[in-house]
Order: sequence, then C-alpha cells, then structure tokens
Amino acid sequence: MMREPGGVSGVPAGRIPAPYAAPGRRAVQVTLVAAGGFYLFRYGLERPVAATYALFAAVALGGLSRIPGTGRQRAVLVLRLIPVGWLLVVVGTYLSVRTWSAVVGMLVVGFALAFSAVGGPRPAGAAPGLQLLYILPSFPPYDPGQLGDRLLGTTTGMALLVLAEALLFPEPTPPPYRARAAHAAAVAARCTALLAAPPYTLSRAEIRTAREAGHRLRSLTVPEADRPAGPGVRERALSHTGLATRALLSRLPRLSAMSGGGVRPLTTPDGDVRPPAAPCCPPDALVTAVLDAVARLATATADCLREGASPLAAYRELAAVRAVLSARSAAHPGEGETPAPDVLRRHAAVLEVADAALAMGAAADLAAHGRRASVTGPPERFWYAATRGPALWWHRVRGHAGRRSVFFQNAVRIALALTAARLVAGVDTLPHGFWATLATLTLTRTTMDETWSTIRSALAGTLAGALVTGGTLALVSTHTNVYAVLLPLWMLFAFTVGPVKGVGWAQGLFTVLVALVFAQLAPPTWRLAEVRLLDVLVGSAIGAVFGLLAWPRGAHDELRYAAAELLRRAAEIVVATSASVALEGPLRRAGEAVAPAGMPGHRSLQHAVILAESAYGQFQSEPTPFGGRGRGPVLPAVDWQAALMAGHHTLWGSERLLEPPCTGLGPTAPAVSGLGDRVAGRMLLVSAALDPGGDTPTGPVPRLARSLAGADAEPPGAPRLYYATVSWLDSLMADLSRIARGGEELGPDGDGEGVGRPGGAESGPGDAEDGAATTGNGPDGTGDTAGDPRGGRAGPGPVPPD
Repeated sequence: MMREPGGVSGVPAGRIPAPYAAPGRRAVQVTLVAAGGFYLFRYGLERPVAATYALFAAVALGGLSRIPGTGRQRAVLVLRLIPVGWLLVVVGTYLSVRTWSAVVGMLVVGFALAFSAVGGPRPAGAAPGLQLLYILPSFPPYDPGQLGDRLLGTTTGMALLVLAEALLFPEPTPPPYRARAAHAAAVAARCTALLAAPPYTLSRAEIRTAREAGHRLRSLTVPEADRPAGPGVRERALSHTGLATRALLSRLPRLSAMSGGGVRPLTTPDGDVRPPAAPCCPPDALVTAVLDAVARLATATADCLREGASPLAAYRELAAVRAVLSARSAAHPGEGETPAPDVLRRHAAVLEVADAALAMGAAADLAAHGRRASVTGPPERFWYAATRGPALWWHRVRGHAGRRSVFFQNAVRIALALTAARLVAGVDTLPHGFWATLATLTLTRTTMDETWSTIRSALAGTLAGALVTGGTLALVSTHTNVYAVLLPLWMLFAFTVGPVKGVGWAQGLFTVLVALVFAQLAPPTWRLAEVRLLDVLVGSAIGAVFGLLAWPRGAHDELRYAAAELLRRAAEIVVATSASVALEGPLRRAGEAVAPAGMPGHRSLQHAVILAESAYGQFQSEPTPFGGRGRGPVLPAVDWQAALMAGHHTLWGSERLLEPPCTGLGPTAPAVSGLGDRVAGRMLLVSAALDPGGDTPTGPVPRLARSLAGADAEPPGAPRLYYATVSWLDSLMADLSRIARGGEELGPDGDGEGVGRPGGAESGPGDAEDGAATTGNGPDGTGDTAGDPRGGRAGPGPVPPD
C-alpha cells in the first residue's frame, strides 16, 4: 500500500519523479489485474480465450479509458458497466461471423458508444474502453462457441479491476462541487451580514475571500469528475447554483464600494471601483432588512447543500422584503420625499443582490431534493425542475442529434473510421486486423493537425517497437516461460512511461506488449512485428482520412458561436428594455409594462442562454477518442462563464425593470436610452471578437472597463427607475469586462490583482488546462437545439435546453 503521497507500493514519493507517480500507481493496478487474470486462465485453467479477454478487459477500462475521479468513483462506474461489457461481447461475437454484419455492427455500436459521451465526463472517459470490448470479439476466430469463455474472461477482468480501483492506493477525495457551492454561499452570507451592519463595508481580506470562493466555482478549478455536467435535474440545478452564487459574490464587493449609500464610489481610469475614503452613511431600514434576508437565505442555502435542509422559509422572507423594496423603487417621482441619488443607486444594487440570492436558493433546493424541492423558482429559469429523467435525457440526446453537435461529429467520425477499418480487415483478410482497428480508435483525434502529429509519433514509436519485438522474438523463439516473466514487467513499464512520454512511446511500448501476449497464445515468429507495423500503418491511414474529411477543426468554435449569439440577443434586449423604460405615455401612467417579461425577445434570449450553457458544458467535457482533447484555435484568457452570467443578468434585470408598476423616466429618458445603446454596442463588439463573420476583421476580445462611463451621473430629479436601470447596465458592463479578462477578478483595491487569473481560456476536463492561442475562427462546434448548440446548438451543460 502507498505509505507516502506520490509513492507506489510503499516506495517513498521522493524516489519517484512527480510526473510518474500517478501513472505508476495506475500501472500497478492494471498490471496486477491484467497479468493476474491472464495467468489464471492461461496457465492455471488452460483457457486461453478467457485469458485473452480478462487481460484486454482490464487494459480497455484501466489503460485505454480515461475515467475521471478517484479510485472508488471509477470502481463504481466499472461495476455498473459489467452488464454493458457482456452485451458488447455477445453482440460482437454473433455479428462477426459475416463481414457485412460485422461492418454494420461496427457502424451502429461504434456510433452509439462514442455518442454516449453526451452523458458527461465519465461516460465519455469510459467510451474508448467499451469500444475495445466490442472490437475484440469482432475479429477471428469467428466462433460463437467461445462465447462462454469470452464472457468469463471479460467478467473476471472487470471484476478484478473494480477491486483494484477500490482497494489499491486509495486517493484523497476532493471536496465535491456541492461543498464548494456551500462554502461560497456561506462566504456570501458572512459578507452580506457585514454589509448590513456598521461600518457597512467589506475589508480587503473579505473581498479577496469572496473572490476566491467565486473563483473556486469556475470549472477549471473543479476536478473533472465533480463538474455538474449531466442531464439530470440535480446536476443542472447544481450548475445553476454555482452560477447564481458566483453572480452574488461578484455583486457584493460592488455594493461594498458604495460605502453604505452615503458617498459615491471612486472609479479609476480603467473603470475599476475603489471604496471612497470618506466615512459611510448607514443604509435605510428597508435596505438593511433586504441584506439581512439575503444573509439568512445564503446561510440556509449552505445548510441545504451540506445537510439537505430546505431554505423555503428564508426564500419566502427574502422574496417578500425584496418585493417591498422593488415596489418602492418603482414609485412615481412625485410620491413622497425623493431620496438622495446615492441611496437610490444603492437600492438598485441591493435588488441585484437579492435577485442573485433568490436564484441561488431555488437552484440549491433543486440540487439537494430534485423534483421534491420545496422552493419553486420562476418556471422560465428552472424549466427542468418538473421534467422527468428520461425526458431530460431525451432532450440532451435530441439536442445533439445534428451536424453542429461535437458529440455527434465525434461519434460519426470514429464510427466511420472503425467501420472502414473493419471492412478493410474483413475484405482483405488483414492479419491481426484487430490491431488496425485498435490503431484507428487510439490515433484518431478531433482536429486534423493533432491527428497528423499523433500519427507521425505513433508510426515512429511503432517502428521502434517492431524492431525491439522482432529482435526479442528472434532471440527467445518459442520459450514461453521467458515471455511469461517479461509480460508483467513490461506492462508495468509501458503503462508508467507511456502516458508521460506521449503517444510515440505509448505505441512503441504497446507493440512489444501485444507481442509478449500473443507469443504465449500461439507459436511466435519475427513476422509478428511486421504485421503489427502494417496494421498500425493501415489504421493510421484510415484515421487520417476520416479526420480530414469529417469536421477536422474541433469544438472550440461552437462555443465561440454560442457565446457570440448570446451576446447579440442580449444586446437586442438591452436596447429594447432601455427604450421601453424610457417611454412615457398612457401605458406608463396606467402602470403597465410596455414590454412584458414574456415578450418574444426574452424567449429568444432564454434560448440563446440555454444554447450557450450547453456549449459551455460540451466545452468542459469535450470527448476525443483516446482521452485527449484536440481543440481548435483557442481565444486567450476568455472567461466563458462570464458570458453566461451576462445573459442571465440581462434576463433578470430586464424582467425586473419591466415589472408593473412602471413609470417614465422624464427628462432622464434620453440619458438612459443612450447608456443602453452604449452597453449594447459593447456587447456587439465582444460578440464580433468571439465569432467574427465572414467579412468581419478578426481581433482580440476587447478589454473593456468594468464600469460604464457616465453611469455615475446624478441628473437632478432622477426617479428611482433611472438608478435601477443604470445599476443594471453598469452590472452588465462588469460582466463584459470579465469576459476578456479571463475571469481576472478585481482585487480589494480595484487593481485587478484578484485570484482569477488562470492564464488561459476557461478550460474543460482533460489532461491540462488549455491556455493557447489565437483568435482565428472556423466552423465546427457544440450545441443543443431545442436542446443544443451544435445542431441547432447546445451540448451538455449547466442548464441544457428545453
């Protein structure tokens, strides 16, 4: 057992280079299971077929697959996949007897397994291993009579792997996303309570803590296995909780900068907000009541996520007191004494905080209790709350069943490539055609550039491995005992070094490995190395052809398209809402909204938000055939979640401003309309940078100021609605500024030295965060229509489409 972190089998961590520690532990597990099952059946029970399937079942799900999570999490998944393995072996065995049925089966099963990645990172990680379990019985010997031994070996290999994952080298379990969200909600509760009591501001340390808590909810800081990307109600709601909590935490420092409402905050030339040096004035009783209610709801939300207690009472309390403040903010200018402009501005900012807290509480209750949740948020925001699991899965699958879905693209690409490899192997009777199909599976990538680079390395490694194999077979000849001794040692070496050194080393080492296996199953000759090289060459050529013909550019562009479309829709709503609240006339005097919250523009933006969220979820769990990531051009330092926040805030703020009773803005109407046009223009500017059209010049995403110049103006006699609208527009500018800053959060001094500077684009799960690149654009992407950004658009995401 591991005695020190990073060590293997009791070896101190300091004696093993850090990059080899985790692969070394994995290699020990796979070697013990694969070699143990192989020797048990090959030499103990004299059942070579069962031996082969036991070994390859362990290699498939332990070595080829990249299932995220801890050992126990992987063990649970592999245990659930045992019946799937049985089905694949049975179907592969019976369809292999004829070439045409084997080819059709490879097309259908290959597509289905690759497309199963729509279920999230874990199904995506297991898919390559399941492909191998189907490929193995699809090749000679075509003997259904061996089915019993095949199932026995497969079951033994997978069962031993479950035990190894669960018992060997236990790993520390990282805090789950619910714990992160609960911590962030508790931080929000503490900060809000401080804002409701003297001196009504947050210290630099408290602001930094809030920024750090929000940053920990970003996907690039969350282990892949813990990211809420599944299609179920709880996963969607948990992702929604993180988004709303991050929005709340981003609003509190801005509220603190107002210093209690008595002194206007200072703005730097870059638009950063700094608290004033002057002493603050206390907020009025209603604002304090709202902040106290927000703090109680945030505390209840944290308890709900940790212990399951419903936040219903706190939610209702905040909803009631927020409604009172909202009604006061919408009062006519002539009704009673008009408060000072800074007080009105603070009222508007507090409404923003309350809205984010209400969304957080409703989403957390859904995440904890599913359809039994007590809190019922707005149905347009939580459309998935009452939807059954099969229907949500159907929405996810249907949304990706189109050519713009990267899941669909990857499934088509790999299914066609595997089918072609099986056809070539069957028609030309390619010796060991299984190896050609395996090479197609492991070397095909989602971008042509990466596929070509992978193939070149793989061929060089295979050639070197073939030379070693030929020499070994020539020297050892038929001495099976030598191969039996070398196999576990070489397997341990291959699975430790291969993942670290890259695909060239992996292919070369695996070439020798399969030779050591097959040399114990049949009399070997040096020509086995020649056949292996030929098969890898054929499989590589097939993978390259389909990588070139079928969507050769990867998934990143679709996220750019979805985010750009969201901002374009949001810009339309900003213009329409600003113009609507600026109108004067009979409808305003009657207290009616000119543009109801359910107006078609709102529905279009809601759909765009859904598509962008799905594309973002797809970006986080973008699958590639061998656990790699093959992305196209990546914009540097783009905070994609900030774009989602901008969409949500556009919806929430617009709905609030258009709620009756509404009043006209009087002489301030032109100023508000002009500010709305400027914010919309900046949204379109960022949108064009994210996804430029064919005749639009490409360029970097602009780094916008965090505050809208002119938003702190105080026109004489301005009504409450003016400050509410300006606060909303100013918060949207803060969201837009984060998009280009890559999540760089504002430090306590407003200097930008916050925590959220990852140095790269918002990344998805995989082997590393990707911080590459350029602003180039090309087609291709991910989506969900009526469920998805990629086929009407949208993928598995925080809140996938309806």
